[in-house]
Amino acid sequence: MREEKKILLDEIKEKIDESTALIVTRYNKLPPNGAWTLREGLSKLGCQFEVVRKRVFAKAAEQAGIQIDESLLVGHIGVAFMAEANALQSAKVLLKYSEDNAQAIQFLLGKMDGKIIPGSEVEVLAKLPALDELRAQLLGLLVAPMSQLLAVFDAAMAGPLAAKET
Repeated sequence: MREEKKILLDEIKEKIDESTALIVTRYNKLPPNGAWTLREGLSKLGCQFEVVRKRVFAKAAEQAGIQIDESLLVGHIGVAFMAEANALQSAKVLLKYSEDNAQAIQFLLGKMDGKIIPGSEVEVLAKLPALDELRAQLLGLLVAPMSQLLAVFDAAMAGPLAAKET
């Protein structure tokens, strides 16, 4: 292996080792301005998006102890390296970019919670509401019946005519 490829292999392996989660994507027609926008959105979450060579990435993943089916690595490959805590938000940024740019990015696979998951599952996870939004929905679900019951009691205490009006 040439020295340049060895340096690149070591760099990618180091990024794999440092990150606790990653998302492997295939991209089509990623213009420079689009790549800048995508990288900027991901960097706000502490995520790095790198365009990598398939074979070098596969060898680096193998050296890091991650088994990846090389037949999945078709086309131009981009890898998002991130911390586990930012994995879903980063997947949402990638999905939004893909939807805004004519499906420019497809999810191939991801590594989250120490497991390799297929790209279709990463996409499903990216489509889920954010944690704060889920908490708000659950709280609303729990509060709605109680607030309606209190409204009925309040109307009943105001008098029979007030209860009839509501």
